[in-house]
Parts: sequence; C-alpha cells; structure tokens
Amino acid sequence: MLETVKYLMGSPGPSGYGSKTTAEDVTAAAAAACSDLRCITAIVTGATSGIGAETARVLAMRGARLVLPARTLKAAEETKARIAAEFPGAEVFVLPLDLSSLSSVRCFASRFLSLRLPLNLLINNAGRFSYDRALSEDGVEMTFATNYLGHFLLTKLLLETMAETARASGIEGRIVNVSSGIHGWFSGDMLRYLDMLTSKKIAYDATKAYALSKLANVLHTKALAERLKEMGANVTANCVHPGIVRTRLIRDRDGFITDLLFLLASRLLKTIPQAAATTCYVATHPALQGVSGKYFADCNEAAPSKSASDGQAASQLWRASEAMTAEKAAGRFPEKSQEI
Repeated sequence: MLETVKYLMGSPGPSGYGSKTTAEDVTAAAAAACSDLRCITAIVTGATSGIGAETARVLAMRGARLVLPARTLKAAEETKARIAAEFPGAEVFVLPLDLSSLSSVRCFASRFLSLRLPLNLLINNAGRFSYDRALSEDGVEMTFATNYLGHFLLTKLLLETMAETARASGIEGRIVNVSSGIHGWFSGDMLRYLDMLTSKKIAYDATKAYALSKLANVLHTKALAERLKEMGANVTANCVHPGIVRTRLIRDRDGFITDLLFLLASRLLKTIPQAAATTCYVATHPALQGVSGKYFADCNEAAPSKSASDGQAASQLWRASEAMTAEKAAGRFPEKSQEI
C-alpha cells in the first residue's frame, strides 16, 4: 500500500527521482556533467512513436547523434523531421530494420557498420504485442521474435563496435533493454513453452507470449552483463520497466472497452515523457557509471521477478538464442531445447 501511495505521489527514491520524473529531468544531470551529449552516438529502436520517440527526442535535445532503425521508413523520416524542426542541427540517420526478421537485423548491422560511426548507446526499446498467433519469416513466434530475438542478434552484431568505441573514447558504453513489469507474469520452462507455442501444440495466449518475451529481455540483460565483464569491455547492460502508459502498442484494441479501462486506471498511468524517464536515466546518468546487470523502475534500481533472477535460465536462454540466430539455422530450436 505504501509503495502504491509513493508511486501515485511521485515520491523520489534513493536516486532522487520517482514515477513523475520526466526524461528531460534525468538527462539534465548528464548534460550538466559533460556540457551535453554531443560526443554520444545512440541507436534507439522503436523510435517512431511512444516511449521510443520521446527517448530519441530528449537525446537529440541534449546533443546526441541518433540512428533510428525502422520497419516503416516513412514514419522514421517523419520522426527525423520533427526532431530537426525542434532542434535544428540535430544529426539523425534513418535505416531500415524489421526486428522480426533475422536477415533484416543483419542487413541493418551491415549498413550501420558501413557508416563507420562510433556507438555509445544501444537502446533496445521496440516492442510488439501480437493478439493473434503469428510466426516470423524465421519460424519464431512473432512477439518473441520482435521483442527479444531480433534485439539479441542486433546487440551481438554491434557489441564489438560498442567495445571499441568505449576503448577509443574513454566513454562508457551503455546498452538498455526495455522490458516490462509484466515479465513477472510468466513462470516455468520458457524454452519448452516457446517451442510448444511456435509449433502450435498449445493454445495461443497473447499476454503470456508478451510476458515471455519481456522475461527474456531481463534474462538477456543478466547474461549480457556477465559476458561484457568477461570481455573486459567498458560497456554496461541494464534493463528497465518504463511503467504503465498508453502507447501504440495496444492500438489494435482501441475502442470503448479499452478507453474505459484506461480511464479507470488513469491515475496509475504515466505520461510518455514520464515513461521515457527510466530509459534515459539508465542510458545517461553519471550516477550509474559501472552499474551493470540491474533492473530499474521509476528511475531506481528494483527487484525483478524470481524467474528473472535465475542465472541458469539466463545461460540456457543465451545458448538457445545463439543456436536460433546462427545463420544456417536461423529461427530453428536447438534439438531437445527443453533440456538446454
């Protein structure tokens, strides 16, 4: 009850920020620490609307160079135009990317690397909620493919560039995976469930599929932080829960019932600038120098679910993801995936 009251009031936590903090608020500290973010290049997925668009806008406001991957280039160009209108001189690149397609992820990475740009920030923000069962072109359940597997491969392909940028610049690189508190709604053997879901051996549950993908984001962060440490890379990886906000993620279910539910829950909803705050805090705030493998909510470190804290599950998911994204076996489950 006390935590709910604190949330509704926006009471600050140990970081000095709370649920009512905005992305502009938290990036002011980063701007003050190094004048601005003009030395930073950031990739932000899902930046054409909602939380991603606000994240990109605020980073541009602070001077960061942006790379905006997008499935719909027209939407990305419109985002670029809005940023340029508000912040003349902002440097924004637009590149095609469909995160549900492993070949598209590889093409994006190749195009980005050909630009020979540094890379300081990778914000894996894009998300999808598939109400109906669908498979990606690689044969993977669509929500999992878009929210997790595409980001897993994208991060892997850009990791060396991030490590090299950090070595050359002396500036810590940061990877931010945007998850959700809904990750705690899934428990059990996630690889077995995904295999059964993809092969249509069980009924499709959209919410459970979404929760699975968000749990995978948290476990990815945990395993990635360990590997970055082993590499000796000056790059951190953390995960965030942005909070409850009405974005285009639920656009397929707009209507009277949806509108009524959101009206009743309006006191719990964040504005988009508030929802983007935790992402921007973790991506830019100087207080998080060296902090890696953690989960954040309302701009403060928080505890993820028990399943999300399972190191063995994180390792299992990593190995399965490596197998699923291998070029000659893209999307296919490893043999006996339930035993991995």
